[in-house]
Amino acid sequence: MSSPTLDQVNAALATVNDPEIKRPITDIGMVDTVAIDGAGVVHVTVLLTVAGCPLKDTITRDVNAAVRRVPGVTDVELELGVMSAEQRAGLQAVLRGGQVAREIPFAQPGSLTKVFAIASGKGGVGKSSVTVNLALAMAKQGLKVGIVDADIYGHSVPAMLGIADSRPTQVEDLIMPVPTSSGVSVISIGMLKPSREQVVAWRGPMLDRALVQMLSDVYWGALDVLLLDLPPGTGDVAISLGQHLPGAEVVVVTTPQEAAAEVAERAGTMASMMHQRVVGVVENMSFLACPHCGPEHQLEVFGSGGGDRVATTLSQRFGYDVPVLGRVPLDISLREGGDVGKPIVDADPTAPAATVLTAIAETLSGRGRGLAGLQLGLTPTSKF
Repeated sequence: MSSPTLDQVNAALATVNDPEIKRPITDIGMVDTVAIDGAGVVHVTVLLTVAGCPLKDTITRDVNAAVRRVPGVTDVELELGVMSAEQRAGLQAVLRGGQVAREIPFAQPGSLTKVFAIASGKGGVGKSSVTVNLALAMAKQGLKVGIVDADIYGHSVPAMLGIADSRPTQVEDLIMPVPTSSGVSVISIGMLKPSREQVVAWRGPMLDRALVQMLSDVYWGALDVLLLDLPPGTGDVAISLGQHLPGAEVVVVTTPQEAAAEVAERAGTMASMMHQRVVGVVENMSFLACPHCGPEHQLEVFGSGGGDRVATTLSQRFGYDVPVLGRVPLDISLREGGDVGKPIVDADPTAPAATVLTAIAETLSGRGRGLAGLQLGLTPTSKF
């Protein structure tokens, strides 16, 4: 059997992506040394971004698997090191594409990422559950999806995804979003606190800075879709979102009851005031399939018509169609999945609530990138 060559081993290492940065470890300076001895043993040194890298076991497994597939390799001896401050600064420059000033990539004219803000008028309507399940459903379509848990006070997205105790890796002042087994990347203010029980008690300027940090200081890579789980109501974060991401499209979540519908209309109106387009309404907790009679008998626990009312009012108010994207039924497994970190779209994809949420995700991901808030880079050459 012929001995492996350095070119073959380097080509194999180029197939290994850093699990957080989602780029080949050869491209971002993580491969320090590669050597092959006469017996076909490959000696590799890989530099972790930080000493306590939470996914070093994944890197170890992937490097070993990739190199062992090279013909002639008899064994792999992998040593893990840690980048120096200079190497981390170089990595940061690579990830920022040479940009020194921080900027929100999704607000740039050339961004192809679809940004959807999930809003509600009041709390308790299941907005975070909708956000998480939409993200997972889109990831199942093969899309690269990220979630910003912008509900600063009520950050529940990490727990719903089973990563409540996870912490993001930091490379200098650049933050890596926390990956999940579903492929969705997440950042939440809850991940940046010293402990889960710590209370966030911030006002306007701090809320704005937190949102900007989660958008600009986090290395998201090339996302197809970014979902933002907004806090309920029409407060500081909703205003900041409109200022920093005017091209974001808004999905309004409500329940069928009159009280929820009325305040949901205000959330939609706030988005329009910030020159954002409302692309639809999701009516959550729409009905309960009777446990005795079967699904044909629907119990309207929270009344009926709320989603239609919000959609009709906003359509009339804005002068364009705001459809009801779907009606998600009450489902015990939907609640249970959120409590244990296994969203229903993954845990029970054939459940009625999961099929509705999947259909909504397909509708949203099939939308073209809107022009609202998008700078076209056109300069008039003459006056008419």
